Amino acid sequence: MQFHTDGFHGGDPETFKPAKGRESGQGTLPEKLDVLVVGSGPAGLNMAAQLATFPQINTRIIEQKESRMILGQADGLSCRSLEMFNAFGFAYKIMNEGYHVNETTFWVPDPENVANITRTARVNDVKKGISEMPHIVLNQARVHDMYLEVMSKSASRLEVDYGHKLINLEINQEGEYPNIATIECNGEIKKVHTKYVVGCDSARSVVRKAIGRELIGDYANQPWGVVDILPLTTFPDIHYKSIIKSEEGNIIIIPREGGHLVRLYISLDKIEKRGDSKSITLDFLIEKAKKIFHPYEFESKEVSWWTVYEVGHSVTDKFDDVPEDEMDSRMPHVFIAGDACHTHSAKAGQGMNVSMGDSFNLGWKLISVLLGNSDEKLLHTYSGERLAVARGLVEYDHKWSRFMGAPLDDNETFADAAERIKGQFLKGGTFTAGLSVQYTPSLLTGEATYQNLATKIEIGKRFHSATVIRLGDAKTVHLGHVTKTDAKWRLFAFADGSDPMSTDSTIYKLCDYLAKSPNSPIVKYTAKNEDIDSLISLYGIFQQKHYDLRFEDMHPLLKPNVGKYGLIDYEKIYSIDSKNQEDIFDLRGISKEKGCILIIRPDQYVAHILPLDAYEELEKFFDGFLLRKN
Repeated sequence: MQFHTDGFHGGDPETFKPAKGRESGQGTLPEKLDVLVVGSGPAGLNMAAQLATFPQINTRIIEQKESRMILGQADGLSCRSLEMFNAFGFAYKIMNEGYHVNETTFWVPDPENVANITRTARVNDVKKGISEMPHIVLNQARVHDMYLEVMSKSASRLEVDYGHKLINLEINQEGEYPNIATIECNGEIKKVHTKYVVGCDSARSVVRKAIGRELIGDYANQPWGVVDILPLTTFPDIHYKSIIKSEEGNIIIIPREGGHLVRLYISLDKIEKRGDSKSITLDFLIEKAKKIFHPYEFESKEVSWWTVYEVGHSVTDKFDDVPEDEMDSRMPHVFIAGDACHTHSAKAGQGMNVSMGDSFNLGWKLISVLLGNSDEKLLHTYSGERLAVARGLVEYDHKWSRFMGAPLDDNETFADAAERIKGQFLKGGTFTAGLSVQYTPSLLTGEATYQNLATKIEIGKRFHSATVIRLGDAKTVHLGHVTKTDAKWRLFAFADGSDPMSTDSTIYKLCDYLAKSPNSPIVKYTAKNEDIDSLISLYGIFQQKHYDLRFEDMHPLLKPNVGKYGLIDYEKIYSIDSKNQEDIFDLRGISKEKGCILIIRPDQYVAHILPLDAYEELEKFFDGFLLRKN
């Protein structure tokens, strides 16, 4: 973590000095805003926490509830979400507090006595090596708290305006503040004019209705009971994630944080029509669970939360206010994210994760446009990229829900059933880890022309991190962890086999071009009064061991002067991890002969792979959406 950049900073380094005008908090809702976020669920708070980093962007987040969440419905956090949390700076807190899902076990009826259940298999919950982050279970309310802390410590001192309900949203399509939000608080009505509105206001979204979108899908008439419980049981795998298919029904066990709490997803009989599940009681769910766990004893000591939900799958046709046939002539100013644009069951554990992914995709784009760094057409990419993800989620969840809700097949043995269940689980492993998202070629995603330069890094997917050694202090770190929620682009320049300290080397010439050429994206798009790495930040990764490199002989662009004192940034140069025999070039299939440039988006996805000397293609990529400053 870097601080003291603009002078000595005493106390908590995560607490920033309040921006001018925010010393006493944010005050009442102003008449004009840059961004209004509606809803303080995971999607809304993710968005607000990103925007809070930039006090020059006038942001507010409203919530109709009167206070912060205490008990949350969602709890599963994918590997991808933990990678994202690291950019916010609180992944380590989540890992310290949450339950780590290590293995998943599978149970089916015992062939010797079908009234009993027996364990048939166990597998690693997350495939080895697909992420440095684990699968975590933690109460959604605690995740909210992490975002709220980021907001409160930011220079914006951003807080949620609780007890504020959006009544109406008018979209005029003209002027600097084209949206008029009508908000009710304590019986008073206030109108707020905004440049952008982000609706994270649930499946009953007022924002979605205002832009004429609707959720389209179906309901399976398949209810499930969900119980957060402190059990006393002889069932041996109560603290493993477990999938049980028995003669009495099906259960998914999700152990929770704290070592005692457990969540049960309990399958129930199909119903005739929506709403019929309202008569189901907690006592009924507990008795149902006892029968499924047979022959093991199961007793409920305390229930902290429970519900019954009916499985539904739906997605809207677009995530912004611009009709498909008007995209060439009109820019979006209203967006929806999370449950406002897609709904599904909870059993795949993806709801909170995908919702946060929506906002993480949109946040940096709004920031880039509002800071004058990017053309507004960049905002069209949000709906295009995330709609495809939502449709994939609904399709996967539809299959998984039907699979888990179905009774055992009478035509197969229990052993075959067990293998089928395990196979289905393993098949979806990359998806449930949040790592299957791949953005297709677009304004922000290049073609796979040079995929051969990095064969194990896929364009359009998130950057798969690996350990490296930082030359400035010989510390072993994850390269992917240099990405923060700062809306910056990163260039990872993996050097070829030439001497990197020679002025004739390919990477030295690349640095020279980026630092001096009038056509360089860094020169063109960085304002003269800003640090050289304020928008596009270059990192050099070398094949040599760190003790064979000389920091003093590296190109000045890899050790830039930053902040008001022009201090040297010592965190731009890396070598292979010789301490742990981890070579990032080998691990990610990066050509040692030719090297390459990876263009990393602010949301950690790989935008492009280019040769080290592909200057014109590098220029062309950034010319597509950035606004020239020089």
